[in-house]
Amino acid sequence: MAKYSKLQVLQTMKETGIVPVFYNADVEISKKVLKACYDGGIRAFEFTNRGDFAQEVFAELVKYANKELPGMIMGIGSIVDPGTAAMYIQLGANFVVGPVFNPAVAPICNRRLIPYCPGCGTMSEVSAAQEAGCDVCKIFPGDVLGPAFVKDLRGPMPWSQVMVTGGVKPEKANLEAWFKAGVTCVGMGSNLFPKEVMAAGEWEKISQICSDSLDIIKQIK
Repeated sequence: MAKYSKLQVLQTMKETGIVPVFYNADVEISKKVLKACYDGGIRAFEFTNRGDFAQEVFAELVKYANKELPGMIMGIGSIVDPGTAAMYIQLGANFVVGPVFNPAVAPICNRRLIPYCPGCGTMSEVSAAQEAGCDVCKIFPGDVLGPAFVKDLRGPMPWSQVMVTGGVKPEKANLEAWFKAGVTCVGMGSNLFPKEVMAAGEWEKISQICSDSLDIIKQIK
């Protein structure tokens, strides 16, 4: 069951501006990454449903966050069907993210007052998702659509709140382009977790990347 209210989740996404996107089959490595992000100032974290028994890893991360990382909001990503969404909500997901918009997922999340952030690649998809009750839509793939898409979307639909994922980098020029275009927050994956850093177990470097990125966003806002 979700620990945080829908309002808390949406406000945290907006205030911090970054939602890490991460998957690893190893529970202990995942805990270290989660803690590193927390130490770097992150307060909303998306673990992705991308491997066998991912739900078991996620369940352990939720327990760990609830006990050791006060204020860390855990969400689940890569959700494409209502059954999987329901399972993760029962395991403690506070928000649900998908690479696509599946209208059947929205009622599952709405019934439990949990944000559903579906992947949208057109203005029509964003509009349909908003009609289904999605407060924040995920613009994906961001590296294909670009900041101009976000700007053009918010022109005729200024009420739109979006989280862009794909092509987001922990660099000033990149983050500035997205936030000036009007994103609510960004989802950042592999660029937050460089392979060499992960391989060496240098968790403090992940904390530093998160902290530096958050500082950049504060300056932009």
